[in-house]
Amino acid sequence: MMKTMTLGVAGWCTGLAVFAPAADALEAAPAVVGSKLPCADSEVVRYTAHRVARPMVIDGQLDEPAWKLAPSSSRYVDILTGAPAIHDTRAKIVWDDQNLYLGIRVEEPSVRATFTQQNSPIYQENDIEVFIAGPDAYYEFEVNALNTTYEVFFLWGSAYERAGFAAAPEFARKNLVPFNGVGFTTHPRGPRLGHFDWHFPGKRTAVFVDGTLNDDRDRDRGWTVEIALPWAGMKWLSPDGKPGAPKDGDVWRIDLSRFNTYKEAPPAKDSGGWVLSPHRVWDSHVPECFPYIRFSTDEAPAPKP
Repeated sequence: MMKTMTLGVAGWCTGLAVFAPAADALEAAPAVVGSKLPCADSEVVRYTAHRVARPMVIDGQLDEPAWKLAPSSSRYVDILTGAPAIHDTRAKIVWDDQNLYLGIRVEEPSVRATFTQQNSPIYQENDIEVFIAGPDAYYEFEVNALNTTYEVFFLWGSAYERAGFAAAPEFARKNLVPFNGVGFTTHPRGPRLGHFDWHFPGKRTAVFVDGTLNDDRDRDRGWTVEIALPWAGMKWLSPDGKPGAPKDGDVWRIDLSRFNTYKEAPPAKDSGGWVLSPHRVWDSHVPECFPYIRFSTDEAPAPKP
């Protein structure tokens, strides 16, 4: 039995930060012409990630003052319909000069996970997923309640030569597998190449289960995930193509999602996939549907009493 801890629910109250993305940040992504994307830009979530004064302790518990001050995202919704999900899931994002930090709280009445080997198909169970998109590539990260992770690096085939991937030994053709999406296979940028043995350098993750894993005899509160991704490993994902922390006002595209082996009973139309911003198609691999994350050098203000 895992140690039980009561989560600080008050620290996860909705505090969605909305902003108008800077024009220069949005112009970093290539324009989409002559193709209908599944989601409307007007419904894509905006969130402001605040800077923290000291490094976060990656233990999965999300009990540090910086996490309590950081604004919470809105509640995840169904990936297809945008309808509220039956269980609450919310994320927080903070950063410092060394790392991007993500904290995710998952309400789960019966926490389950079995895969223990890294890069196992944990998407076949209940998992949490994060996608980070750059101008010509994106990174997929998944984790289950046993802290088993799954990673893939995708790059757009049309950018393979132009963006310099061809000159990087890690992206030699022998390491790449053709990929053309899941449910949205007519993306205007065309097919992709996936590196299914790519691992984010220096990444750290931790999971805390508030309940009893794989034991249905009681009701669990859920689990929390804490992730640290060093900026030094973001060369292929940053809007300017350089490693290093963002500048004040920079905007990135980061998708936050959760996939489940169960669904809400009919007549609810629960796809089993829940996201921060709806994609309107059964496919996580649409960067244009990823939330806009604006980075602020200001520390998060204290919540109002």
